[in-house]
Amino acid sequence: MRRLRVFLAALSVLAGVSLWGYSNARQDPVVRRSRIAMPEWPRGAPPVHVLLMSDIHLGNWSMGTGRLERIVGEVNALQPDLVVIAGDFLDGFDNTSARAARLVQPLSHLNAPLGIVAVLGNHDRKIDPAVVIQALERAGVTVLVNQSVRRGPLAIGGAGDGFRVRSLSLLAEQLHGLGGVPVFVAHEADSAPRRPLDMPLMLVGHTHCGQIVLPLIGPLTPEIVKDQRYLCGLVHDAAGETVVTGGLGTSNAPFRFGAPPDMWLLTLGPFSPSGPGDSALNTRKRRNAEGKGSEH
Repeated sequence: MRRLRVFLAALSVLAGVSLWGYSNARQDPVVRRSRIAMPEWPRGAPPVHVLLMSDIHLGNWSMGTGRLERIVGEVNALQPDLVVIAGDFLDGFDNTSARAARLVQPLSHLNAPLGIVAVLGNHDRKIDPAVVIQALERAGVTVLVNQSVRRGPLAIGGAGDGFRVRSLSLLAEQLHGLGGVPVFVAHEADSAPRRPLDMPLMLVGHTHCGQIVLPLIGPLTPEIVKDQRYLCGLVHDAAGETVVTGGLGTSNAPFRFGAPPDMWLLTLGPFSPSGPGDSALNTRKRRNAEGKGSEH
């Protein structure tokens, strides 16, 4: 009898923890904000507000169309100029046309004057990426696969998942050919330390900020990113800044602990040199080193 009581008590604790983690995974995303100074910003051009989100994982228990529609409404309320989605639209187990089609209605309601730009993630490529691309294009989303596009003052390059260093170099050439301020979008951050120095801003997802991060232990899946600096948040690196969003959904287990869903509202704009002879890039690097280059 005593063993039965212990078993039932343990079962109750497990159920409670599971419900807590499930509730965490389905909560409204935290909106994180940062002002990022961009080198060579066009004279007279106003700042651009970019909404970064990632890892929708539609089909997982943590993400249905109802929750996605609610998040789209929250995004629109922030009135971004541009929306960037950094991959992993489906849960990766069943990328059928029917499941991908469920993306269309919610995402088609996104409203941004400069449009919606996306790259694919590793889950999107597990079965048939063409299925995801077709659904996103029906929703009015521009999908970049080692391609670049101009949006206002920004030249946006999207590499998707599984690219190589050579792809980075070719993408950098495309970005400069467009003539705008370069912004590099990928699903994973592993290429961030290797990107060219003239790619001053990189936007990524994939890590879920650890998804399950326990006190004293840390993330249960630290191997999700090679360089732990890029596990979560705003990272100052050699090229400039990398923003790693924690994403909206979950993969596999529909739980979150210590890593709430989030999205980033980034204000990109000009940089004012502190004195004569200072280049925008060098001044920005110095301010970043002093911890004054961004607010978040």
